[in-house]
Amino acid sequence: MNKKLLALYGLKYNPFSPELPTEALLTTTAIDDFVWRIENTHVREGGFALVTGDPGTGKSVALRLLAERLNQLPDLTVAALTHPSANLADFYRELGDLFAVDLKPHNRWMGFKALRERWLAHLDSTLLRPVMLIDEAQEMAPTVINELRLMSAARFDSQTLLSVVLAGDRRLTQFLRRDELLPLGSRIRVRLTLEHASRDELLALLKHLTRTAGNPSLMTPALMQALADHAMGNYRVLTNLAAELLAAAAQHELTELDEKLFFQTFHNERHAPNRRAQLRNA
Repeated sequence: MNKKLLALYGLKYNPFSPELPTEALLTTTAIDDFVWRIENTHVREGGFALVTGDPGTGKSVALRLLAERLNQLPDLTVAALTHPSANLADFYRELGDLFAVDLKPHNRWMGFKALRERWLAHLDSTLLRPVMLIDEAQEMAPTVINELRLMSAARFDSQTLLSVVLAGDRRLTQFLRRDELLPLGSRIRVRLTLEHASRDELLALLKHLTRTAGNPSLMTPALMQALADHAMGNYRVLTNLAAELLAAAAQHELTELDEKLFFQTFHNERHAPNRRAQLRNA
């Protein structure tokens, strides 16, 4: 959304865009508790943590908030894996890039050794384990995630060299129950399970987003309630609906987003396929 349209509504940014600034994200008690445990316990003890939930329930928000807090800790290395579906050789290549280790994927033993030495040096100098954040972890190959488990353990599994946070949808929970992954599943120390939001939680998000973006009266209360009722408890569905309404209002330069706009926009969309079918059959 361009600056002219933002100015029309007195907004600093589009409050319903996926690219919100971190300070505009709304946290919850459950996410706060999880972030606190990672920040104050997990980075000192290491091991695996798990974030699961259906799409649109807040996993990415939880990871963004966690990364923001961890990046404020002095000298802590925080790395985010960007290619979870990679094969083992590419997985080593990305680890080398993330932790500034010169690796040769064809010599896996030297890569294994060099990464462990880098993590151990980090632990010795900071008393903190480096952190690896892995989103969409259900896409990882069992051989890759098992390699990570073996690589991050030392002294006959009595010392952990890395803190790993795995995030994914509910397939990840089933994935970790596979026989070859049971050793990793038993090492999950901190868990955050995100559920569908209540109507009040959806309303709270809308109020928070419009307020932090600079215009708390952007939407009428009736419109907010209509959006919350149609979002099926899903934060992503809620913001997508709201973004579509904001775009429709901006297109017609409407000064207020209200329930009338909601019914006009989505009633027209719902009947558009029928109208197209009628035209084709005419």
